[in-house]
Amino acid sequence: MENTFWTALAASLLAAVVTAIGIYTIRHFEAWGRKYSIYFVCFAAGVLISVSFLHIIPKSFGMNADAPAYLLIGFFMLHLFNRFITAFVCQQGPDAQYGLGLISMIGIGFHSFIDGFVYSITFSVSIFTGVLTATGMVLHEFPEGIITYLLLLRGGFSKRTALILAFLAASLSTPLGMVVSYPLISRTDKPVLGMLLSLSAGALVYVGATHLLPQAEKEHRRYSLCALGAGILIAVIIVLSK
Repeated sequence: MENTFWTALAASLLAAVVTAIGIYTIRHFEAWGRKYSIYFVCFAAGVLISVSFLHIIPKSFGMNADAPAYLLIGFFMLHLFNRFITAFVCQQGPDAQYGLGLISMIGIGFHSFIDGFVYSITFSVSIFTGVLTATGMVLHEFPEGIITYLLLLRGGFSKRTALILAFLAASLSTPLGMVVSYPLISRTDKPVLGMLLSLSAGALVYVGATHLLPQAEKEHRRYSLCALGAGILIAVIIVLSK
C-alpha cells in the first residue's frame, strides 16, 4: 500500500511538472507553444478515451454491479460543473474580462485538484490501471498549463501574476488533490472503489470527448488526426500487452 501511495504521488508530481513546462513554454516560447500544443491535445484525447473504454470501464464494471450508472453520473457531473463555470464566465459586467481569467483559473484549478483524486483511485485499483490513466492525463497537462496562462493574460492579469496563478491552479493542485484524497480512498472496499473508478472513467471520457476533441476539430491542423491516431494506437498496444 505504501508503494502505491508513492507511485501515485510520483505520477501526480509528473503531471504538475508537465503543466509547469507548458506554462514556461508559452511564457518564453509563445509562438512554438501556440503552434504545437494542439498535437498534445489530440494525442492525449486518443489515449484518455481509448484507455477508458478498453480498460478502466470494463475494470469498474467487474468491481461494482452498479458501475454503468456511476459512469453516466461521472460524465454528467463534470458536464454540469463546466456549465456552472460557463454561466459565471458568461456574466457581463465592467470587469468581465478580469472575471473570465479568474473564473477560468478557479475552474481549471478545481479540475486539476480532482485529477489528483483520479490518480489516487486508479493506482489504488492497480498499478497497471494507474499507469494507463496517467499516460493520457499527464500529456493533457501540457496544453492545460498553456490555456490557463493565456486565459489569465486575456483577463487582464500581468505576466508575473498570470504565471504564479497558473502554476498554483493548474500545476500544484494535482499532487495536492492526490495527497488529500489518498488516505480515504486507499481504505475503501472493492465495490466502493469500483464506483469511484467508474465515476473517474465518466469524467475522463467527458474530458477527452467534449473538451479535448472539439479543440482539435477547431484547429484542423495537418497532422492532428495522426496525433489522435497515435494516442489510440499507444493505448491499444499498452492494454493488449498486459
